[in-house]
Amino acid sequence: MSAFPSFGPDAEVHELTTHEGVTMRVVAQGEGPCIVFVPGGDQPAEAYTQLFARLSGQFRCISYDPRGAGQTTAPPSPWSMSDYAQDCARVIDAFCDGRAIVSGLSLGGLVTQATAINFPTKLSMAIPMGTAAYIDGFTRDWMQAEIDIRKAGITLPDYFLAPHYAVYAFPAKALADDVLWAEIKEAYTVRFRDRNPQDTINQWEACLDFDCREALKSCPVPFRVVGFSEDIQTPPSMCRLVADLAPDGVFHEIPGLGHVSMSRHRPDLVAQKLRNILDEVLVS
Repeated sequence: MSAFPSFGPDAEVHELTTHEGVTMRVVAQGEGPCIVFVPGGDQPAEAYTQLFARLSGQFRCISYDPRGAGQTTAPPSPWSMSDYAQDCARVIDAFCDGRAIVSGLSLGGLVTQATAINFPTKLSMAIPMGTAAYIDGFTRDWMQAEIDIRKAGITLPDYFLAPHYAVYAFPAKALADDVLWAEIKEAYTVRFRDRNPQDTINQWEACLDFDCREALKSCPVPFRVVGFSEDIQTPPSMCRLVADLAPDGVFHEIPGLGHVSMSRHRPDLVAQKLRNILDEVLVS
C-alpha cells in the first residue's frame, strides 16, 4: 500500500521551475474554475487525490508537492511562509492564468493565508482548512517537541509510527473502525518510515514562525475557513479566529471529523462542504 491513494488515469503531471530555484511537481485534473490545493506538512500532492476524484468533474483541480515533500526541490532552508506563498503564486500564474481559488490543509492552510496576504489579486477566494493565524498552546508545544526530537537524532521505530501520528489525524470513532484502522496503520507506517527528518524540521519551523494576525485584518480576499470538530492539531477555535480576523471571513465547522479526515476517513463530507462553499460564492 502507498502512503496516499493514487490520482486517476486522466491526471496530468507537470514540472514547474521558477526563477527562485524551485522545481515543483504539479498535478492537474478536470475542467472548470481553477482551485489550487496546497498540501499539509509531510504531504505531497497525493494528499488530495480523493478530493480531486469528487471535484474534478466541476473544477480544474491543481495540487503540487510543496518544499520539503514529494519530488519538489528547493534551495537550502530555512524557508519562510512567504517562500511557500511565492511558490503557490507561481503555480497560479502557470496553471490558472494568474488567478484562482486556493485551499489548503494544515501547513497548506497557512500557505493559503500567506498567499492571500502577499498576493491578494491572485486569489478569488481563500479556503484554509485546519488552520491557525498563529500557532500557540498545546499545538505549539507538540510541534516544537516533534522538531526537537528530530534535532536530537531520535528515530521512531516502524511499530510506533501509526499509533503515534494517527491519533493526531483522525477522530476516535475512525480509529475504532477495525477496517479503517488497518488501512491507516499500513499507510502511515509507509508514509513516515522514510521521511527525511530535516524536511519535517524545515516545514514545521516555518509554521511556528508564522503569525498573520495583524495582516489578516486588512486582507481583501474573501475567506471561507473550514474547521473540524474533533481536530486535535488545530481545534475549531483556532480556525474560527482566522475567519473572525479577515474582513470578509466566514467560519464553517464540520462535525465528527479530525485533522486529516479528508483522506481515507470522510473525503465525501469535506468535498461536499467545499462544493457548497464554492457553489454559494461562485453563484453570488
